[in-house]
Amino acid sequence: MATVVGVLAAMLRFVALGWPHSLVFDEVFYVRGAYSLTTLGYEGNWTGDNDLFAQGDLSGFETEGDFVVHPMVGKLLIAAGIEIFGNNPYGWRFMGALLGTAMCVMIAFIARHLLKSTLWGLVAGVFIAVDGQSIVLARTALLDVYLAVFAVAGFGAILIDRYVTRNKLTTRAAAARVAAGLAPDDPLPGMGPHLGIRWWRWLAIAMFALSGSVKWSGFYFAAAFLLLSVAWDLIDRRAAGVERWAWGAMLRAVPAGLLTIATTLVIYLLTWMPWFTSTESYGRHWAEDNPGEGATWLPNSVNSLIHYHLQMWNFHENLTTEHTYMSNPWAWFVQWRPTAFFFEDAPDAQCGADRCVSAIHALGNPLIWWVGALALGYAVYRMARYRDMLALTVSLGAFAAWIPWLPYAYRTIFTFYTVAMAPFVVLTLVWALKHIAQPDRLRGGWSRTGTIVAVAFIGAVLIIAGYFAPLWLGTPIPFGYWQAHMWLPSWV
Repeated sequence: MATVVGVLAAMLRFVALGWPHSLVFDEVFYVRGAYSLTTLGYEGNWTGDNDLFAQGDLSGFETEGDFVVHPMVGKLLIAAGIEIFGNNPYGWRFMGALLGTAMCVMIAFIARHLLKSTLWGLVAGVFIAVDGQSIVLARTALLDVYLAVFAVAGFGAILIDRYVTRNKLTTRAAAARVAAGLAPDDPLPGMGPHLGIRWWRWLAIAMFALSGSVKWSGFYFAAAFLLLSVAWDLIDRRAAGVERWAWGAMLRAVPAGLLTIATTLVIYLLTWMPWFTSTESYGRHWAEDNPGEGATWLPNSVNSLIHYHLQMWNFHENLTTEHTYMSNPWAWFVQWRPTAFFFEDAPDAQCGADRCVSAIHALGNPLIWWVGALALGYAVYRMARYRDMLALTVSLGAFAAWIPWLPYAYRTIFTFYTVAMAPFVVLTLVWALKHIAQPDRLRGGWSRTGTIVAVAFIGAVLIIAGYFAPLWLGTPIPFGYWQAHMWLPSWV
């Protein structure tokens, strides 16, 4: 399973990774910032033509600190690729392709665990491997794929924590009954056994902290999944027969929550070490230059960082500039307004037509997203009608990546943000397909009709992926063939 998914994902993410030989869309901000980190140790200001930088002309490179509006973990990862392969398109994009491939394998294992099936795990891994958003964002040096990778890693870690903790709780509860002379089915007095340090939960917290250290929206995953973890604790203590199960879970949740906030803050601050250790980074000496202002009870460096973050917050709150590809989050699930990252005419000989074009569109696999939206609706129904915890588990990440954006529909935001939703849309879609092929009434058995529907759908997803692949990879194609992909007027 892992081999098939990994090879497929790597092929779609690494083939011709150095194309285009130019800065694509917001790479202009993140690549140049990453290069600054490799040379100055902080993000310096840039002037001049973007094409010159892509050609190796660094004359626009300045030592003055640049006002950047996102944390630096994603740019540090881009910088790692530059350090390994040099300041070239392959180097800029290498870490995104590598971690984007790893994310596909993680989703395959997560789906196998949740759905208790290697087959369905394989389907989930293949679906995320052939999703256009996941492919395009892994092939371009933007930040969002790193946010998604850390969110998925945190989700995987918290699932392992639940598995380990539940087994430990069951074992210790049984031992406590034996010690107290109780029957196996007797309620266990008190709040239940103490389970010690939960290392997998701490790993999950670290991953979510890194997700938020790529873009602040990553912290929404931390809030959603750690609350889910508390809900699991309540359910598992009750299932273990603990008499005061609610108190047992909640009294442990409060200190765990406080430690989570403290740990996240420490990790986040550590990711800003290049800013702290430099003397020329943007806003580094604001507190010294403005005595008596801000949080004066804190060290000057921290006071300056807080002021910087307030500036970043104000920038995002007031970012309402009209953009050709800005999109309303209410339409994200149907990929209503995808982002065109790159479009240029290619030499005619490259495709054998009168006009050839090379285009890259951050557009999800339409079948995955359109049917995935229906699957999410079905998950909501299952949660409301049957209190289906598995439906909540597979879909929560998609809602955590989507709902917080709804109040900001007026801002300049883009459909490619949905790359953080894509893994969880896929999980929900495959969960729904399993319900079709293996309905509950058959208790694990296969429905002939449902299996035919599921197999036909999987085949259609792969065919659509092959059809849209040129628009995800930037392969030169006839202009008419490009037009044939513009299924909706809003895609043009």
